[in-house]
Amino acid sequence: MAPHEARNQQGDRPLRTKAAAKRARRKLTEDDVTVVEESLLKRAVAAAALGNAMEWFDFGIFAYLTVTISKVFLPEGDPTSNLVATFGFFAAAFIVRPIGGAVFGPIGDKIGRQKVLALTMILMAAGTLMIGLIPSYSTIGFWAPVLLLVARFVQGFSTGGEYGGAATFIAEYSPDKRRGFMGSWLEFGTLAGYVLGASIVTVLQYAMPEDALLSWGWRIPFIVAGPLGLIGLYLRLKLEETPAFQKQQEQAAERESQKTPFLKLFAENWRSLIVCIGLVLVFNVTDYMLLSYMPTYLETNLGQNATFGLILIVIVMILMMVVITFGGRLSDRFGRRPVLAAGCIGFLVLSWPALKLVQTGTGVGVFTGLLLLGLVLVTFTSTMPSTLPALFPTIIRYGALAIAFNVSVSLFGGTTPLATQALIAGAKDAGLSWAEDIPAFYLMAAAVIGLVAVYFTKETAATPLMGSGPTVAHEDEIADVIKDYNDPTSELAQSDWAKDFSTSEIPVISGDAPTPGQDKETTGA
Repeated sequence: MAPHEARNQQGDRPLRTKAAAKRARRKLTEDDVTVVEESLLKRAVAAAALGNAMEWFDFGIFAYLTVTISKVFLPEGDPTSNLVATFGFFAAAFIVRPIGGAVFGPIGDKIGRQKVLALTMILMAAGTLMIGLIPSYSTIGFWAPVLLLVARFVQGFSTGGEYGGAATFIAEYSPDKRRGFMGSWLEFGTLAGYVLGASIVTVLQYAMPEDALLSWGWRIPFIVAGPLGLIGLYLRLKLEETPAFQKQQEQAAERESQKTPFLKLFAENWRSLIVCIGLVLVFNVTDYMLLSYMPTYLETNLGQNATFGLILIVIVMILMMVVITFGGRLSDRFGRRPVLAAGCIGFLVLSWPALKLVQTGTGVGVFTGLLLLGLVLVTFTSTMPSTLPALFPTIIRYGALAIAFNVSVSLFGGTTPLATQALIAGAKDAGLSWAEDIPAFYLMAAAVIGLVAVYFTKETAATPLMGSGPTVAHEDEIADVIKDYNDPTSELAQSDWAKDFSTSEIPVISGDAPTPGQDKETTGA
């Protein structure tokens, strides 16, 4: 028997040398291609996006009521110090997000995405409702901020399992050629949640006297979270598990004795984890700067009315919702990397001019500046939900994405309002003339890091997810997929997925290493 045909110790199939593996190629069959019905796809994407909207409504209203919350839950004192402290409460939720990701992610890879997403919905609604019921500092003193901190921890723990699970869910349901478009609906849901939260807060601030708002009006959006959470829970309980996860479970049952520990799989994907952290950094720094911090910046640093800033942000988010799915389509057509790179370059070039427009204080100037930032941000919101899940194989996708995403958000994204406000305060104390420009510099620094991450990101548009077979929307597409796979010049055949799939069932040994059962004479040593 030739060396490259030598049997392994179990004698079940031949081991191949690296040279033989290059010549061999696994055949793609109809059974390897998943067909997702259009009605099922739409229902899955809609339910995931709507559930995500509920979660981010809960999470967003805290940011829009930051100034009010600082007055309710903290003793009277220096307004700037209290505001920074309240941003500390905002950032506190991000401390436990990696813990939530580390808990929910691996569980989602083990028992399913749908079950974990239902649980995160319950926890988020509970944490938000709790904030609405906590007595003020004037009523219970020290315990008011303590209970607020506990509620924020519950919210953060829940959110740790939310984005990674929802992005994974939609990505695994989506046809390969439409994953960008379908994934963009996840961030459409995020913006919808923010718009709903900001709209309610804006109406309250406009319609209620300040005393009434401080006394009880601010509690309304938090209490509304209770019934909204039940709606989100119902939607998620109606979801079916993703085809990719179901197939993964079937394969796992067949190779029970060959299971690889999660930590080993996690360690093998360390490059993808670093890339994910870099992509999430630029995505979330820019996101939280515009959608969470800018209303406060306009009020506390530029002296604008709180309602004025919120109305403009709401309009910008609505316009972002209008164009976000077009961004997803662009990434399907031209690739994820070009769209993401354009976004990084956009923030690098436009952040400072856009902030200067905001600083004019005029309605037109402020709106134009915010809109510029919002349109550049769409390149991330439309593309990241399809880019990030594709970095990892199915067997650890939820866990790896949840952990990497939340580590990055906790260290860089969620701390953006706190860090920016603290830097501005410090720069003003030092008498620096450019103190008000710090938000622009912060965005530009994030854009540079984002460009580096995009450079190391592999293009995954129109190709199957790692560890999964091709996914299509109609059965008549199967033949075309197999034809593309068999054509060595096609993009599919040249993709990283095809290279991995074609040799995934062929054990490879070193060309000069002795095979099991061979002696030195056989190998020529």
